[in-house]
Amino acid sequence: MVLSIAQLLARRLKREKGFDVKLVRNDDFFVPLRKRVDIARKHNADMFISVHADAAPRLTASGASVYCLSEGGATSATARFMAQQENGADLLGATSLLNLKDKDPMLAGVILDMSMNATLAASLELGNTVLGSLAGITTLHQKRVEQAGFAVLKSPDVPSILVETGFISNARDSQRLVTTRHQQAVADGLFEGLQRYFQKNPPINSYLAWQQEQKNKPA
Repeated sequence: MVLSIAQLLARRLKREKGFDVKLVRNDDFFVPLRKRVDIARKHNADMFISVHADAAPRLTASGASVYCLSEGGATSATARFMAQQENGADLLGATSLLNLKDKDPMLAGVILDMSMNATLAASLELGNTVLGSLAGITTLHQKRVEQAGFAVLKSPDVPSILVETGFISNARDSQRLVTTRHQQAVADGLFEGLQRYFQKNPPINSYLAWQQEQKNKPA
């Protein structure tokens, strides 16, 4: 079901000039968390979004959530549980991703901290924009962006969010998530959020940045 949502979102993005999209997978198989981040960085991604539908011990837990990385503790017990479920033993060493192995340790630490801080700020802005779009599409589990130590979000230079589209452990969520209509609605909500974010934060030297320059030129 989440693969279908991701594919619908990819098709919608590809129809929009200025956007390109790469899927981590096109079929129902598992891609290690480390590999997912590597794929995003290999394609010089301006943003990484991970689409999920998870289960929770409490069967009444329902609604969509948006998560970002937390360098400290989790913002809630649910966020902590979700991160533990997603991560397993597949942890990520962010230092190696920025090719800092040959740098002075102190310099490497400063570079990594600066990069992570900027990326986390962008991720939170992206997450809030997407969450706002989803609020008009489906019920929300939390009305704020949650944070936890998700390994899949630990790219130090690519803004990243994880979207839980609902809980398959909840009967109502599960029934909605398998319907084509709801999958399309969620994909449309994600697209709207991503589009709004990039219109406000166009990547340097992109078509979207050029569009902004044309709008701001004096008449």
